[in-house]
Amino acid sequence: MRLEDYWGVGPKTSERLRETLGVERAVEAIESADVRALVDAGIPRGRATRILRRANGEAGMGVLATGDARSVYDDLLALAATYALTAHAGDRIRVLTPLSDRDAIETRLADVIAARDAWERLDEGDRAVVLDAFEEYDAAGGTDRVAVETALALGTVAVEDGPFAPIATLDAEALREAASALGYVQRRSGGRAETDGENGDGNDVEITVLEGADEELDRLRDRLEAARDLENAAFDVIDEVREGTVRDFESFKRGVVEHVADRTAIEPGRIRAAAPVEAVDAADFVSGTLRSLVEDLESEFEQREEAVAADLRERIHDADGDVETAVEVVSEAAFELSLGRFAAERDLSQPVLGGDGLAVEGARNPFLEGEVRPVTYAVGAHSLPEYDGERSEAKRPPSGDRVTVLTGANSGGKTTLLETLCAVALLASMGLPVPADHAEIGRFDRIVFHRRHASFNAGVLESTLKSIVPPLVESGRTLMLVDEFEAITEPGRAADLLNGLVDLTVDRGALGVYVTHLADDLSPLPDRARIDGIFAEGLTGDLALRVDYQPRFGTVGKSTPEFIVSRLVANADDRSVRQGFEHLAEAVGEEAVQRTLSDVRWSPDQ
Repeated sequence: MRLEDYWGVGPKTSERLRETLGVERAVEAIESADVRALVDAGIPRGRATRILRRANGEAGMGVLATGDARSVYDDLLALAATYALTAHAGDRIRVLTPLSDRDAIETRLADVIAARDAWERLDEGDRAVVLDAFEEYDAAGGTDRVAVETALALGTVAVEDGPFAPIATLDAEALREAASALGYVQRRSGGRAETDGENGDGNDVEITVLEGADEELDRLRDRLEAARDLENAAFDVIDEVREGTVRDFESFKRGVVEHVADRTAIEPGRIRAAAPVEAVDAADFVSGTLRSLVEDLESEFEQREEAVAADLRERIHDADGDVETAVEVVSEAAFELSLGRFAAERDLSQPVLGGDGLAVEGARNPFLEGEVRPVTYAVGAHSLPEYDGERSEAKRPPSGDRVTVLTGANSGGKTTLLETLCAVALLASMGLPVPADHAEIGRFDRIVFHRRHASFNAGVLESTLKSIVPPLVESGRTLMLVDEFEAITEPGRAADLLNGLVDLTVDRGALGVYVTHLADDLSPLPDRARIDGIFAEGLTGDLALRVDYQPRFGTVGKSTPEFIVSRLVANADDRSVRQGFEHLAEAVGEEAVQRTLSDVRWSPDQ
């Protein structure tokens, strides 16, 4: 396959990849989603990520029907990548895409749930072992030797299922022997040096035996390096020998032998044997002696290195299958455990896939930190159990409605709920667990998420309609999540457009949640649509708005401006400003404002 055939790889990118990696290695990096290889080749990380997403998940990327949906997708993967145990695992997470095959979704989901359960069963000590092992693996660049050592470390933890299952089947003794041998070899293949003994297909490659593998080889290496240094400084040798007690040419030759022997620890007899029989002058004698000596030492060193390398290869070959498996399973374990760690730390659960709706119980927005109020909500058909809560209004969502219109208080969490539903649907489409106690999620060919964009510009209205309507009318299943459509045009016309979108959503068999403040302006909704509401309940003791974030089904929510005006009255320091807010209080209902202020123990003297 030509590099230019991949999405996002134009002539300049292709040329850079050819120059730095070569075509074969570049194709391998793209097909294996190796972000690091492309970044090291000079491709910006963001561009490399986009190329690999398209190369490895082109079919699934169509699910992201709007820029806001893609933004949530990017944020989810960025969040998940923060739990990566290795750099490569983080890169693999960043290039995950929605999956178009149901079996692939279920397989990945099962693997991640198994990894989550395995991570949760690790005690504090075993987690430290895992974290340290992968940190060393990353620091060493993921070589075969460190992969083997990582596999040995992972094999010591008490958990043997999930991502640890393949590691438990490895021959630990053979791996220890291989690790020892791998520590002394460095392969030279394709212009790169790596601490390995074999190339990717198992064939022998040219290797350098590192220091410490064999004492005799180390001795020869030291002598060879010393002799080369002298050969490169032959005139310095002449000057240093002549500074001694040299009376004639014969004494000079003896002085050279003694000098070389002293500097290289080579036996004098071997140096004399390397000296030329007939040398015309001192320079000819010194250069001839050192050149011949270096050639002899190079030959002896190469023979010894070949013998030691053969022994090391044999030790590595004895565990070849386990080494290859260790390299693969360690990389895969890092990836799966990273996702499992993400699921465990963010309290994600396995959704029920299938059906004709999107339903969540105890759902939490994954991007919020601190204490997050869980919400139960649904659109479409579902089988959620009755809500087990103290508030009667927090009951089981109705089943079967194709569209819900969500209304209610400002800062009441309507947009956050839309984002939560989008995140849940996207995570499930990638085969990942979701932030909810229970979830039922159908299959969606497209997810249209549109955040509120405050502008009455005609161009904004046109671009918005062009982004959300085409995915809705395409064949297949579409999930519509649209926030405050009225923010981009005047309220009266916005209500007409919103009515049209609701009708179109029902007619096309799609599912939709539309957030609006225009519930009272809407025409009667279709039979398979309902209105839900979020209510503000008052002010807290420090005058913060107190909201019941759980929507009430089949009820229009109220913005309750008296709460906002009450806070403004209470917080006003200037007398004239307070009088202005009190005038507004009369407009919205002075009694309601006074009651609110009384509830938070406000008095005129405060």
